[in-house]
Amino acid sequence: MALFSAFQTTFLLALLSLKTYQSEVLSEPLSLAPESLEVSIDSARQCLHLQWSVHNLAYHQELKMVFQIEISRIKTSNVIWVENYSTTVKRNQVLRWSWESQLPLECAKHSVRMRGAVDDAQVPELRFWSNWTSWEEVDVQSSLGHDPLFVFPKDKLVEEGSNVTICYVSRSHQNNISCYLEGVRMHGEQLDPNVCVFHLKNVPFIRETGTNIYCKADRGDVIKGIVLFVSKVFEEPKDFSCETRDLKTLNCTWAPGSDAGLLTQLSQSYTLFESFSGKKTLCKHKSWCNWQVPPDSQEMHNFTLTAENYLRKRSVHLLFNLTHRVHPMAPFNVFVKNVSATNATMTWKVHSIGNYSTLLCQIELYGEGKVIQQNVSVKVNGKHLMKKLEPSTEYAAQVRCANANHFWKWSEWTRRNFTTAEAAPSEAPDVWRNVKSVQGHCVVTLFWKPLSKLQANGKILFYNVVLENLDRPSTLKLLSIPPPANGTELTLDQCSYQIRVTANNSVGTSPASIIAVSGDPGNKEVEEERVKGTEDGFCLSWKPQPGDVTGYVVEWCERPGDPLCDLQWKNLGPDTTSTVVSSDAFRPGVRYNFRIYGISTERIPYLLEKKTGYSQELVPSDNPQVLMSNLTSYSFTLSWKDYAAESQPGFVRGYSLYLKSKAARCLPGSEKAVLSDDSICCKYKIDNPKQKTFVVENLQPASFYEFFLTPYTSVGEGPQGAFTKVTTPDEYSHILIRVILPMIFSILLIMILCYLKSQWMKEKCYPDIPDPYKSSVLSLIKSKENPRLTIMNVKDCIPDAIEVINKQEGTRKSLTETEPTKPTYLYLLPTEKSHSGPGPCICFENFTYNQAASDSASCGHVPVTPKAQPQLGLLTSSENGPKALGKNYVNSLGEIPAGETNLNYVSQLASPMCGDKSSLPTNPPEPALCSEYKTQMAIPMGLASPPSITLLDEGEHDH
Repeated sequence: MALFSAFQTTFLLALLSLKTYQSEVLSEPLSLAPESLEVSIDSARQCLHLQWSVHNLAYHQELKMVFQIEISRIKTSNVIWVENYSTTVKRNQVLRWSWESQLPLECAKHSVRMRGAVDDAQVPELRFWSNWTSWEEVDVQSSLGHDPLFVFPKDKLVEEGSNVTICYVSRSHQNNISCYLEGVRMHGEQLDPNVCVFHLKNVPFIRETGTNIYCKADRGDVIKGIVLFVSKVFEEPKDFSCETRDLKTLNCTWAPGSDAGLLTQLSQSYTLFESFSGKKTLCKHKSWCNWQVPPDSQEMHNFTLTAENYLRKRSVHLLFNLTHRVHPMAPFNVFVKNVSATNATMTWKVHSIGNYSTLLCQIELYGEGKVIQQNVSVKVNGKHLMKKLEPSTEYAAQVRCANANHFWKWSEWTRRNFTTAEAAPSEAPDVWRNVKSVQGHCVVTLFWKPLSKLQANGKILFYNVVLENLDRPSTLKLLSIPPPANGTELTLDQCSYQIRVTANNSVGTSPASIIAVSGDPGNKEVEEERVKGTEDGFCLSWKPQPGDVTGYVVEWCERPGDPLCDLQWKNLGPDTTSTVVSSDAFRPGVRYNFRIYGISTERIPYLLEKKTGYSQELVPSDNPQVLMSNLTSYSFTLSWKDYAAESQPGFVRGYSLYLKSKAARCLPGSEKAVLSDDSICCKYKIDNPKQKTFVVENLQPASFYEFFLTPYTSVGEGPQGAFTKVTTPDEYSHILIRVILPMIFSILLIMILCYLKSQWMKEKCYPDIPDPYKSSVLSLIKSKENPRLTIMNVKDCIPDAIEVINKQEGTRKSLTETEPTKPTYLYLLPTEKSHSGPGPCICFENFTYNQAASDSASCGHVPVTPKAQPQLGLLTSSENGPKALGKNYVNSLGEIPAGETNLNYVSQLASPMCGDKSSLPTNPPEPALCSEYKTQMAIPMGLASPPSITLLDEGEHDH
């Protein structure tokens, strides 16, 4: 009983202790409050970091708690953020929480407080909030410094399209601050007198170096700014895929997306996580990652690829079966064996893939522009026979494999090249000929086209040409012509020949190509027809020939006009009556001539038709040289016979004649036309291209016209050239010509006759002037002083009379103007009394030496008035006369004003018979017989009275 009482007492005490402990545990949440609250700042991320702990928890006790956090700005009453943070709390555990502020923390003061409550399902009835902690104040402005202006945030990094808040802090509220975004002023709200906030929404990406924002004060030169780095949106990885090549390693690849677009790229990290195994790996590359597959791993895999940078995270997921993502490796040990002219064998090996060893392999064969594909199923070794190959042809064979059960991807190709063996040529050469007759011989130029690679079946070594004389069948001639020659020239007689041409390579000979040449060509004249070319070529057709025809040949030159015309031909079957001839060598504006031949059963060609045409017609390249003839008052004729219309780049279908005139209306047969220079003229259209003359009629006499002639084709007219001018003659001009021409002829005849009689006319009308140096009178002068005298001097002449001519100059007047009288002559007579008669000669004036005297009315002497007669003394002797006269002449010559004196040369040979005869003496002295000139002397005209000469009147002279 005592033992029972003791046990009961012990149980009750334990139960009491347990109830006491439970009461403590249950009552503790009411007093669980956050303690040791600390707030720190991360300016780069604009975050507040909070840390605290709960001390009143029991040892090893864990409870779920919720903490309510309040954040105020500027004032504690201005609560801007409230958030409940739930977590599991242990005793003395340091709890952390962060808050990112949209407003830069430097722009305003922030305060933080919090309280806690138990949020555990075990004690739902004890959810009571603890008391608030005290406000923890965060004021960054106090630590900014003493600068007058600040702009925040510094070097912030955001994504394109984000919202950003900017602020400035001014130390003086008296300054008026303006802020600008890339030069554009921003408008904000004032938080307090020193702080202004700007809200930027949906910021764009501007440049890789960032967006510039600055603020400046109106007074002073204070400018502060920041750079806002805006990156492009971080994209999630694209084309995420995983595959294996050996079921041991997975290779996962993806496209990382576009870069951030900043000069300094943001660091990016990629993490690969497999949910079934719970394994994670950090990828070293930004576009691919390898994953090792454990041997006992499941076939299904669920991968999550997470991409992360400074601003955000992106994730993509992929679920697949490992055996469905097999990408085999390329086949190896690939060989081509047993190569013949038409067959070859290809062998290869493949890499084993676990238990999935059945692979589907694909073979591709490339040769001569063709591709042949075949599929083969293999396990380890592969083999394939390639048939129906072309001889002497290069081929490329390649093979690849894929999973035959679950196709995912083909492996890479493995390629081998090989060449088949040669075979004999399979086709006969395509042969044609050109036949000419030269000096009684038949010259045959033989052509053949080289065999194609498929026809030659190897390298052609030579061509055999066999000539057989059909008139003498036993006569054969063999020619071997090596390539690259594709023709030869044969000189034959007038016999008929059969020509066989074969091609030979190292294996054998091709079939023969046969063509015959007849001794009688029998060519007939065939009219040429015109054809029109198109973009596809020339469409030619001909009439089917009666009788047996083995085929047709169309012949043409690709370079017309060139001696090496590059002859081309086309062989056609006997049932063909049309074909299209096309060639890259055809050029616009070039005329091509085609000849169509029929091939008889004897293989002899004969001409059927001729055709000519242009692949594309052009306008004429030049205009005719036009000659004008038969010009009348009403018409003229134009001709251009030398114009070669065949050389033009198109068929000349006619000519256009343009005529310009002053007339407003066009003549009959013409119509008005406007030229390229907007000038208006009349146009005549000549539709016949063979017409080379044209008469322009119905013109007006004595009118001006201009004409210009140009050909035209189906495309248009030739180039516009210069107009030729023509003027029609007057209606009566031919009558005038009949009168004027004889007159001109008569005048010319008279001039010719006058020229022939010029010597006779000269002697009659104007005889030659005597030359003093050749005068015979010099022989009569016997000078004592100078026996070699050849020129007459004044002193050597004995004058009989002096003629004085006074000429008015300036204001002086001659004596003749003062008192006009009869002409007076001065005679100088010898003073010796024994001299009763006249001297041996009588003086006369030579007008040739005095132009002034010859122009006057007198022929003998110039008259002098009596009142103006000077006092002249008589010469006492024939010797003193010239001396005195010469002396006085020299003295008086210097006194005569310039321009008032002319010299008259007086001769002693002639008598004064002409002139004013009334002034002559009534009884003139009889001149002695004399046949030679006497000495001459020069008398100045207008000479003053010489002091040693006496002036005699008519009476004295008679005395």
